[in-house]
Amino acid sequence: MVAMQYRSIAGQQIAYHKSGAGDPLVLVHGITTYSFVWDLLIPHLQPHFSVYRFDLLGCGDSAMPLDQSYALVDHAERLAELLAQLQIERPHLVGHDLGGGIAQIFAVRYPAKLRSLCLLNPVGYDHWPVQPISIMRTPVIRQLLMAIVDRRLFRIAIERGLYDKQKLTPELLERYWKPLATAQGRKAFLHFAKCLDNRDLTAISGQLQSIDLPTLILWGSADPYLSEEIVERLHREIPGSRLQRCATAAHYLMIDEPEWVAEQIRQFLQELDAID
Repeated sequence: MVAMQYRSIAGQQIAYHKSGAGDPLVLVHGITTYSFVWDLLIPHLQPHFSVYRFDLLGCGDSAMPLDQSYALVDHAERLAELLAQLQIERPHLVGHDLGGGIAQIFAVRYPAKLRSLCLLNPVGYDHWPVQPISIMRTPVIRQLLMAIVDRRLFRIAIERGLYDKQKLTPELLERYWKPLATAQGRKAFLHFAKCLDNRDLTAISGQLQSIDLPTLILWGSADPYLSEEIVERLHREIPGSRLQRCATAAHYLMIDEPEWVAEQIRQFLQELDAID
């Protein structure tokens, strides 16, 4: 467990952690997770970069207000404010799952504020939200889920997102479950799901071709939740992007294959330094 620090963004506390030294690298998680999901990557990245990871509003140790929007566009704006407060200039931005959607929005809106973009099994276009997230947006089903959510059902959902089922140890499951252990955490999770709207990404789909940033796309090929069509289309439409696949990883590829993910990121960014 790491000791988080906090910044106030629009009156809400956002938890973050910094480790390592070097060029700034910012990690953005997705739904059902928070910043702990990067734990296995950090030892491989912090010798080379100043690594910043944070909990999105409504997740982990950040505030969990139910009267604020958790839409991707609003998370992107909070990210811009956090980077400004921390005086992080032109970081390498890495996003997973919904974090990959937030990163796409950020890259379209604020390209001059980034050095590079890396997307890990990202959402994209109109191919999301996916079940079981999408059904949580129905009020009646949300109320039922609030009543029946338990560790067994949650474990099944997380295990399905891993290629190596043995990776889901009791300790790891406990980390995933932590925010859902309280009623407020469960309410925030369901509010997050309610706020999801794929129009946040379809609205920028025509602008992806204008992204003039070195872009790396990593795909865990056994992902049961997201379609490979997302990364293939992103690869076609983001100029000069690089797509790398890993057959022994699923949705949570940073847990399945942390060394592979870290090596892909390091190599890609080292090549950028060589060009510069």
